[in-house]
Amino acid sequence: MNQRLKPVRGMRDILPEDSARFSLIEDTFRSVLSGYSYEEIRLPIVESKNLFDRGLGESTDAVSKEMYSFHDRDSSELALRPEGTASCARAIVNHSMAHEDKPRLWYAGPMFRHERPQAGRYRQFQQVGAEAFGYSGPAIDFELIQIVTNVLESLGLIESVTLLINNIGDATARARFRDALVNYLNPYESDLDSDSRTRLHKNPMRILDSKNERTQTILEGAPKLKEFVGDHSTERFELILGMLSEAQIAYEVADQLVRGFDYYTDSVFEWVTDQIGAQDAVCAGGRYDGLIELLGGKPTPGIGFAAGVDRIALLKSETQEDASYRSTDVYLIALSEDQRSYVSEIAKRIRQGTNLRVREHTEPGRMGSKMRWADKSGATWAVIAGESEEVELNVSIKWLRSDREQLRVPLVGMLEVLKAA
Repeated sequence: MNQRLKPVRGMRDILPEDSARFSLIEDTFRSVLSGYSYEEIRLPIVESKNLFDRGLGESTDAVSKEMYSFHDRDSSELALRPEGTASCARAIVNHSMAHEDKPRLWYAGPMFRHERPQAGRYRQFQQVGAEAFGYSGPAIDFELIQIVTNVLESLGLIESVTLLINNIGDATARARFRDALVNYLNPYESDLDSDSRTRLHKNPMRILDSKNERTQTILEGAPKLKEFVGDHSTERFELILGMLSEAQIAYEVADQLVRGFDYYTDSVFEWVTDQIGAQDAVCAGGRYDGLIELLGGKPTPGIGFAAGVDRIALLKSETQEDASYRSTDVYLIALSEDQRSYVSEIAKRIRQGTNLRVREHTEPGRMGSKMRWADKSGATWAVIAGESEEVELNVSIKWLRSDREQLRVPLVGMLEVLKAA
């Protein structure tokens, strides 16, 4: 007996109903980003492993524990992209885009990390990201936060999330804080949770993200990052907060927020929710002023965000009653095979004259069976044509979701009836 095949663990099929929700989220981002003059870039899924080693940091979880890497036939080391910012920055350097302009780019597509699968966390997941290069002032930080706010408002989710924001300072400030944090935590090493013990020697700032209660108790007496941040970063951060307040965008300053990649500097932010389980972050980002130089380009400030489409879709399904999914608006039925070409002409007119989704019944059968398929499709209308309709150039329109009486209307007036309903 043939064994039924399943998706690889951590991968999944996104079925039509969920796919429609994904498309709505991606289309909303596309519309809002276009309104802010961001341009789409399409990035490769496979990159040199060295890009992420250098860009994200070899000690980060995404690189050291989660990245899918492999050798190509020429023995070069490749990786499936775990995120989009490093790839976007590489494209900026490769094509000298920052020399001619201040690019504002967005992208969408799958990312890959070998994480423990659970609700809201998959090993292949969808992101929409946006990046702006060449802007050093605080206004661009505010703009990117405003973009995500606009998207979440359009999706009806703004009341379900909280914007957290923090200032982690420049590389010098973080290095000083890192040393102070390690010196503080060393005596407590055996009391830390296992992940934090590993991070203590590789990426100690990530310990601040620990959800372990004992570790968080130990951290209560630890040095605070804000004590090491310089005046320039502090003043810049205060300007961002002022812009958010003026725009009436609610936020919370979160001292423990540090983000997971080495490239971040100064302002970092994320939107979190308590309504989808343990994976609470639905969108996150921040500034990365040293990344372009790290990848071989000239010093260029940068900032961006990445939104988790899977998690936003999960949040939308958890917090809103979606309308019943349907793929069809108009279901066309020929009473006999003799009317097949006439029905095809009707379908052509509806598709060309409206945005309605049209399905033709293509199988033989009795009228009752055809109507059951029409009802099952979720369509609003069944448009029916028999011999008399074809001769008189009419159609019969039956409302499937209401008690409205069936109408026979001239073919030339059909679109007006459908549009007005």
